[in-house]
This record gives sequence, C-alpha cells and structure tokens, in this order.
Amino acid sequence: MSFFLEFVRDPMTIGAVAPSSPALARAATAVVPRTGSPVVVELGPGTGSFTEAIQQRLAGRGRHIAVEVNPRFADKLGALHPAVDVVHADAADLVTVLAQRGLRQADVVVSGLPWAAFTENHQREVLSAVVDALSPHGVFTTFAYVHAWWAPPARRLLRSMRSRFDEVVISRTVWANLPPALVYYCRRPAEVDETGAVPSRHG
Repeated sequence: MSFFLEFVRDPMTIGAVAPSSPALARAATAVVPRTGSPVVVELGPGTGSFTEAIQQRLAGRGRHIAVEVNPRFADKLGALHPAVDVVHADAADLVTVLAQRGLRQADVVVSGLPWAAFTENHQREVLSAVVDALSPHGVFTTFAYVHAWWAPPARRLLRSMRSRFDEVVISRTVWANLPPALVYYCRRPAEVDETGAVPSRHG
C-alpha cells in the first residue's frame, strides 16, 4: 500500500502503481556478476524489488550503491538493507555520488527509474550521467512497459540509448509483472568528446 500512496503523492517520480515483480527483478539484474568485486549502482530502487535481487547476486561482494530521490523510500530501503549504501539524490548526479565515495566508475548500473514520467531534458541528463559513470565494458539495464513501448517517451529513450551504447538488446516480454515489461541491456558506453557530445550512432 505504501508504494501506491507514494505514487498518489508524486506520480512524476514514482511512475508506477505497483513494485516490480521478482521475475522482472531477475531479468533486470541478470548482468550483475556472480564473481569478483563489482561496483553496482541501482537507480530508483523504490521499495527494493531490484535491491534484493542485486544483493542475492553479490552475496556480500563488491559495492552496491542505491540512488533514490524519494526520501521516504530511501529511509525505508536503508533500514531494510544495511549492507546497501543508500543515497538520497537525483540519478542525474550519479558521477558526483560516485566521486564522493572515492569511485570513478561503476561496472553495472541497474535502473528502475520512471523514464516515461521524465522530461526530455531530464532523460538526457540521467542517460549522460550513466554513460559518464560506466566503465568501458560496463552494462546498463532498464525497462519499459509493453503497453507504452511505442509511446513518444519510450521511443525517445530507446533512440537515446542506441546513440550512447554500442549494443542495446531488448529482452523477451516479462509477462509476470504488472504491467508486462521489457528489459533493455545496454553495453559498452560511447565515448564523449571534449564538448560533452556523444558521437552519432545508427541502429
């Protein structure tokens, strides 16, 4: 019920009426390595659907940083997952969040952000921050709801990701979610030139 209440309070930052399902969480976090000590960043963790899946894959290894703009969600998530570094901040400030922790890059960024609720400028700012924060062989995952896949915000997001990553793979439909969703797997972020622009890509 708390998730729905937060949606009612601020639908532009929540963007969904129910938390993501375990099936979607597994699909979105499948890229988190089960070996080594990776730095994993979670954007928009909300009530922690993806958080739990990431923690299970890490099994005590590496670093798990969760960036949440909603202070109530951030407080609850921090109490529920003391091993996770929960940060109350905007995802667009990701590079600063990492720098404050002595980190320059992340190996994986998993997003639960409500992209369709973002303005075009905010979408661009957050994606740019993700590209800047990822290692050259890093992986970024996010998702979109099937019913809204061809809506202008979703199409804009896909175009933006394809312009910023060498590879964007779209999963099969995750039907066991409300509503059904697709996961995007984005690999090898594009280099940014001296002006901050991303080289044009096609595909």
